[in-house]
Amino acid sequence: MPPFLPFQKSASQAPARRSIFSRLGWTRSSYTLLSLFLAVVSIIIFVWWPLVQQYWASYDPAYPFWAQFDWLLLGIFLVMSLLIMARADLKTDVWIVLVGMAGGLAIETWGTQSGLWSYFTHERPPLWIVPAWPIASLSIDRLARALNRLPAIPPAANKVIYWLIFIPYYLAMLAFVSPTWHKPMTWLALLAVALIILSPTDHRLAVITFVAGSGLGYFLEVWGTTRLCWTYYTLQTPPPFAVFAHGLAAVAFWRVGLLVARWRAQVWRMVANLSRFKKASGTG
Repeated sequence: MPPFLPFQKSASQAPARRSIFSRLGWTRSSYTLLSLFLAVVSIIIFVWWPLVQQYWASYDPAYPFWAQFDWLLLGIFLVMSLLIMARADLKTDVWIVLVGMAGGLAIETWGTQSGLWSYFTHERPPLWIVPAWPIASLSIDRLARALNRLPAIPPAANKVIYWLIFIPYYLAMLAFVSPTWHKPMTWLALLAVALIILSPTDHRLAVITFVAGSGLGYFLEVWGTTRLCWTYYTLQTPPPFAVFAHGLAAVAFWRVGLLVARWRAQVWRMVANLSRFKKASGTG
């Protein structure tokens, strides 16, 4: 039997590592997603380097590094990195990313153009913030899956909880956006949210997604508003409505994702039927 070398893996090490990775839910797609995430971050840093320089310029050598380091940002980054890697599947995740990108751009355009919030760069909207939306969408998807494993409650109770959450939310939205009622984009946003709330497809999953989105949104909003990265017209850090708005956005993206999945299934069914027809008629 050859002697054990330091660089060799023992028989017990490999299963232990596989066990850790399996518990975390890592797949082959996980590493691809993490690589893409890091690539996007690197591109943002490269393209918007002046913003990075401005951020580091706030460092004061007179104070300890640990007292000035942004631990909340690091925590958010690490948690979201682990979440997007959990049970990753590129076939479905790519659609979550596309929906999150388009939805995030629409939300940022509405909010900055109407004056509900503004960024320190005064861009309306800043393109560097848009990639954060699909990353958050993937993270919320993982959180919602985890919450969905909790014991189920009766469907009637789910319906009650659903309306107890979404009716007050809509009333709060009416109050929060009231300074922009004269804006056409605000009316479109109110109409879209009303349609989403009044046409639930699954009360339990809608509530779970809302909770997951609001939970992650709280930490994102605390970081962004306390660092003055973005500022709401109310000057709150953050406004409670903004936190729950992340939950509603998550529900909206989830609903759009369901429509996309249904559309994809119909397209593939049509392609399959056309292929069978060609073979049957001898034209294929």
